[in-house]
Amino acid sequence: MKILCALGKYQYGDSARGLSTEYAAFIPALKNLGHDVRHFELWDRSRYSSYAELNQLLLKAVDRERPNVLLTVQLQYEIFIETLEIIKNRGDVATVCWTTDDSWKYREVSRFIGRHYHAMTTTYPDVIPSYHQDGVSHIFLTQWAARSDRLLPPLCARQCRYPVSFIGEAHGDRRQRIQYLLDQGIPVSCFGYGWPHGPVSADDVPEIMRNSVISLNFANSRGQRNQIKARTFEVPGAGGFLLTEAAPYLKDWYLPDQEVAVFRTDADLVQKIIFYLSHPDVRDRIAAAGFDRTCKEHTYEKRLSSVLRCALHAKADDEQNSDKPFPGPDLSKTGYLYDGSLPEPSREERFIRMIRWVLVWGCRQIWGCDRGLRAARRIVFELSWRLSKEKTFSQFGWPSRMFPEL
Repeated sequence: MKILCALGKYQYGDSARGLSTEYAAFIPALKNLGHDVRHFELWDRSRYSSYAELNQLLLKAVDRERPNVLLTVQLQYEIFIETLEIIKNRGDVATVCWTTDDSWKYREVSRFIGRHYHAMTTTYPDVIPSYHQDGVSHIFLTQWAARSDRLLPPLCARQCRYPVSFIGEAHGDRRQRIQYLLDQGIPVSCFGYGWPHGPVSADDVPEIMRNSVISLNFANSRGQRNQIKARTFEVPGAGGFLLTEAAPYLKDWYLPDQEVAVFRTDADLVQKIIFYLSHPDVRDRIAAAGFDRTCKEHTYEKRLSSVLRCALHAKADDEQNSDKPFPGPDLSKTGYLYDGSLPEPSREERFIRMIRWVLVWGCRQIWGCDRGLRAARRIVFELSWRLSKEKTFSQFGWPSRMFPEL
């Protein structure tokens, strides 16, 4: 099959942050499955003059490539729901969105865009009833995985270069938690955006994991509950020993303290690190078991083959029930996407521009030029999804009209 992947090559569209997990994992895995894979850049805003142009070019890419499946990783409102409906109504493309962070993102994004795809995925089981309640019938529970081209058998603890390592961005409370470990005399080498070592290339990440006696993973998120992250699978797959924070449903994927090690508090984390550093035989046994489980069950080839089947099944199911009215956007008056070329702005458009100017000016007074603009965008988005709900993700929503440029 031909698969068009609409996602970002780099984390958050920023090359300084390195390759995104989705790009580095999905593209090779789909090719390994024998598919013809094409990439559409979705997160790098510097490539497009406006959201309208991004959406027009996505439609042209679908026309040109004629994929069997469109697989997206949508961050917010970068793909208009009108665009999704146009693609969905073509009849020759199955559309599926891989969601991230549904523990908190479901409320802000996924529930509003879900009905405009043939199928949605989630890595968070607790939101499945909410999807069904919100009219999304084709929701597929999946999980992150390990790259098959990065599978390496574990090294013995005595062969490892780093006693303890952490790879990830220095956001949230991670700085404080790492500092707590350092204050307890535990040597931790940190890699990633915001740490002194800085970002590391995707090729270097598996080697650091494999050469660490202990690889740490924090499971906290913006939501109130911990969640399973991609690192949960990447460390065992790379031949590393994973010491991860406890998260709901982890036992469905690995046996705690048999295939991966688990901690629950920072004090518990210190004790577990001390234990495994002083018991290398136990560490080596768990690392070997985690690697075996990952090779058998947790590769992206296995994950994505199931996701594709789900998308095609959902499309076929929708076609069988095509007589049912779909409560999507009214495209009868807007069969094309607005391109921002109106010769004279309407009174409403002039009012929107005035509100934008006032908001951006105020935010820049507080946070400076660049951060102020980002803050203004964020404020509009936060207000919009709460008040306008699904319209937030339309070409006529507040975010895309107030900030049409990328």
